[in-house]
Amino acid sequence: MADIETNMIKGLKEGNPKAQQMMVERYGRHVFNQVVRLLPSVEDAEEVYQDVFLKVFLNINRYEEEKSFFKTWVSRIAYNESITWLRHKRQQMIYFEDEDGEAERLSEAEVEATLGHSDPETVQLIRAALKHLPPEERSLITMFYYEEMSVKDIAYVTDSPPNTIGSKLFRTRKKLCKIIQMLQS
Repeated sequence: MADIETNMIKGLKEGNPKAQQMMVERYGRHVFNQVVRLLPSVEDAEEVYQDVFLKVFLNINRYEEEKSFFKTWVSRIAYNESITWLRHKRQQMIYFEDEDGEAERLSEAEVEATLGHSDPETVQLIRAALKHLPPEERSLITMFYYEEMSVKDIAYVTDSPPNTIGSKLFRTRKKLCKIIQMLQS
């Protein structure tokens, strides 16, 4: 672990306000981006964002560096706080459900052809399609693609086995591709 991060964590454990400020400056954008992708509004994300940092500051002594990187541990707290908020608020949202198995019939080449482009139109379609996924599936996609987290780190954040994350990610990518195709029609 880098000396700066080690010193920051030591300062957090001591309740040092400068270490807290450093932590917010260093990880604030990452946490906010993670939370805002899961919650329905920026105002809700701001509320949860603050809760994440309070929880980090109050639970810093539970961080175990041998289990994960500090950033991954913070991501786990952000994920759990977001999911807890969604469950508590019982947000009524309409999601695409693949009842007829259409998404499962897409080949990996078809998925790559749809999701593999970075032109502005495709990026807009992907953003629109993400809104039709349940929060847990949306978080898998955002952690893997936007935050470039490994399957192992996502498994830690979501408290799931890596094989389960790999399978869910595979199915969610196909579902996302199908939603994009529907939005294009």
